[in-house]
Amino acid sequence: MKKRYLVLSGFLALTLAACSQEKSATSDSKASSEQSTVQEGTVGSKSQDASQKKAEVVDKGDHYSIQGKYDEIVVANKHYPMSKDYNPGENPTAKAELLKLIAAMQQAGFPISDNYSGFRSYETQTQLYQNYVDKDGKAEADRYSARPGYSEHQTGLAFDLIGTNGDLVTEEKAAQWLLDHAADYGFVVRYLKGKEKETGYMAEEWHLRYVGKEAKEIAASGLSLEEYYGFEGGDYVD
Repeated sequence: MKKRYLVLSGFLALTLAACSQEKSATSDSKASSEQSTVQEGTVGSKSQDASQKKAEVVDKGDHYSIQGKYDEIVVANKHYPMSKDYNPGENPTAKAELLKLIAAMQQAGFPISDNYSGFRSYETQTQLYQNYVDKDGKAEADRYSARPGYSEHQTGLAFDLIGTNGDLVTEEKAAQWLLDHAADYGFVVRYLKGKEKETGYMAEEWHLRYVGKEAKEIAASGLSLEEYYGFEGGDYVD
């Protein structure tokens, strides 16, 4: 059973999405349903052949970043947090490309909403994460929701796609379209099937991360950002 978003008007971020940021139900049937939306062998098949980089993670004071092939890449995962004062808002370039991607999906016949979940402040993530902890416990919440300061949504570069029915986009053909075409707009599907050990999060077909020009190379590798750039990933250390 998927959770339903309360969708705000226009293109504002939805306040009820967790960093993934929507929970797959804890039952095996729910996990199987959502994770099976990506075809076997599509993601990660080139992982062994791809040469992994070893990027230097730089502490910028309120966030971390690495130097990609073309641009600086903001790093946000369970090992590299942002300060509560890091508040860049929604990246305008990423937003413009997202709107193009949404329009392309709509033209292809997918029932994708104009609304999406984008930038989230530290304070908003604090409330969302606590809600999930109260409901499911900390260990389970950590699989699908980021702790405050650790959410990619705080970078202003991450977006969750929403269907016209108000649910997160998990439909198989739509998920495959994103794997095949998100990179045309500078995005990668951030949390790939089979990469929970590397990213620290369950697979999320709907969660896109803007990385710019290097997106096509990253997508073609089948690797997570952690693997592709060679920075530390996985679960929290606590």
